[in-house]
Amino acid sequence: MADREGAAQASRNGLDRIMAPLVANMPKAGDFGFESIRRLGNPVPMLVRNDGDAPLRLWLEPFGQDYWLNPGESVHVTSYGEWTDHPFETVHEPDCLTVWATSFFATVSDRDGNEFPPGPRDDSHG
Repeated sequence: MADREGAAQASRNGLDRIMAPLVANMPKAGDFGFESIRRLGNPVPMLVRNDGDAPLRLWLEPFGQDYWLNPGESVHVTSYGEWTDHPFETVHEPDCLTVWATSFFATVSDRDGNEFPPGPRDDSHG
């Protein structure tokens, strides 16, 4: 019985650690809009560039937004607010890069700092 209670407590502690940035940042942001997120401050940008020959899908988590980078195109994924340990986790799969913002709050912008549009921008991405 004690083992089960210990495992349940460890699970709760792990969930609390993951959720702590959302709990800390959400009241300060107010919503998930581009400008609201930027007002959180503490920006940490990561350059993502498509050096391939085909469109690259950039999947931003935890909210499942997709962005498509054409060959030669670059964007900044910027984490804002507070997080535990590190601002990003990334996973590469064929033709897709998933970026998890551990703060729960991130933006995708072009090289000039303007909001980069989510979703396919033409019919070439299926």
